[in-house]
Amino acid sequence: MHYSPLSEKCPLEFSPFKSCTVPRPIGWISSLSKSGIANLAPYSQWQNLTFDPPMVMFSANQNIQGERKDTVRNIEETGWFVWNMATWDLREAVNKSAMYSPFEQDEFDSAGVTKMDSVDCAVPRVAESPCHFECEYITTHRLPANSTVATIDIIFARVARIHIKDEVLTPDGKIDIPKIRPIGRMGYHDYAVINETFEMKIPAATEAEARGLEGRA
Repeated sequence: MHYSPLSEKCPLEFSPFKSCTVPRPIGWISSLSKSGIANLAPYSQWQNLTFDPPMVMFSANQNIQGERKDTVRNIEETGWFVWNMATWDLREAVNKSAMYSPFEQDEFDSAGVTKMDSVDCAVPRVAESPCHFECEYITTHRLPANSTVATIDIIFARVARIHIKDEVLTPDGKIDIPKIRPIGRMGYHDYAVINETFEMKIPAATEAEARGLEGRA
């Protein structure tokens, strides 16, 4: 089976596109409006970009009315947002925060999670989440598409501060991913959970390459 999404109708009942690039990290983003209203929403197009300094990006589709997402507006107006790690224990809160809410509604309350102060910015973190990035806005790249909903705003940012809860660190100073059980976005209505990990090292990698890939300081 093959088809061109640019010129042909998908021959399957459900589009396979989002189910091929899986699992996708979830950008569970908290932001703050100029008037101080907290926003919390998940985005499944989220990724690290580089490490020195650490930079990240996520893309936000417009809503069905063709309006830009509240998250995007907040970040552009205040210059900051926080990424909160989405986990198995927090899956219901993540899902609730995906629901449409009026601009004036505090989505921490509707998702049933607790606010926690950040260090470098005024944007609150999700206290129940084990890992956070405080992110300083760099720029927005806007890509128009064939519909208002498909049009996206891509947000680029620097990670100004990283928070890791001590209880999810191993004795040798690594993040205990199987303990945290992060969730990832699949296609359709599906998600995945990371319950176990495995290690592979690149054959014949130099010591410097190996240290860099492992993330040693």
